[in-house]
Amino acid sequence: MIDSTKYQGQRRRLVKLLKEKGIQDKGVLDAMGRVPRHCFMDPGLEGYSYVDKAYPIAANQTISQPYTVAFQTQLMELKKGDCVLEIGTGSGYQTAVLLAIEGVKVYTIERQLELFKKTAMLFKKMRLNPKKVIFGDGYKGFPEKAPFDAIIVTAGAPKVPIPLMEQLAIGGRLVIPLGEEKQIMTRYVKTAQKAFDRQSFGTFKFVPLLKDKN
Repeated sequence: MIDSTKYQGQRRRLVKLLKEKGIQDKGVLDAMGRVPRHCFMDPGLEGYSYVDKAYPIAANQTISQPYTVAFQTQLMELKKGDCVLEIGTGSGYQTAVLLAIEGVKVYTIERQLELFKKTAMLFKKMRLNPKKVIFGDGYKGFPEKAPFDAIIVTAGAPKVPIPLMEQLAIGGRLVIPLGEEKQIMTRYVKTAQKAFDRQSFGTFKFVPLLKDKN
């Protein structure tokens, strides 16, 4: 878990690239510049940590492309005090970026037991402190701590899980990639108890969001 001037320089170049690609939120850019992505990569791929690409991790999942992480995070328009639910902990990289934004409280859910155990241990080693790391079905959200100011889904879903819509606070933002083979990045803003504004933000490629059968 050692950082170095080499990696810090690579992150500065990555942040410069993200700016060129349209990321403008200072809090997001600062977070991307501070989070050591190499700590979340599989050891054999560590040398590619600051390349703007997705790479495989355990359980046939991926660590998302840095641009995608920054783009989704920017769409949530986070502010100090916001309570965020992340669906799909995965490598933990997106979680770490959320935690690096000042005053944001993060709950994160992972359904793959292998990833859940590995990433929960990594958080402890790195002294990262989500409010809770949950082993469970992301489709169901986390009603115990709802409503959330923002919910981020880090896998492709054919449709929006209804429980996630229900667990948004009024004014809350749900950012989710929707579709089968490719996904449209979509943001829902809850304007009233059963009313939402919807916007689309281009095509992305994610691993599928899995659902428990029961």
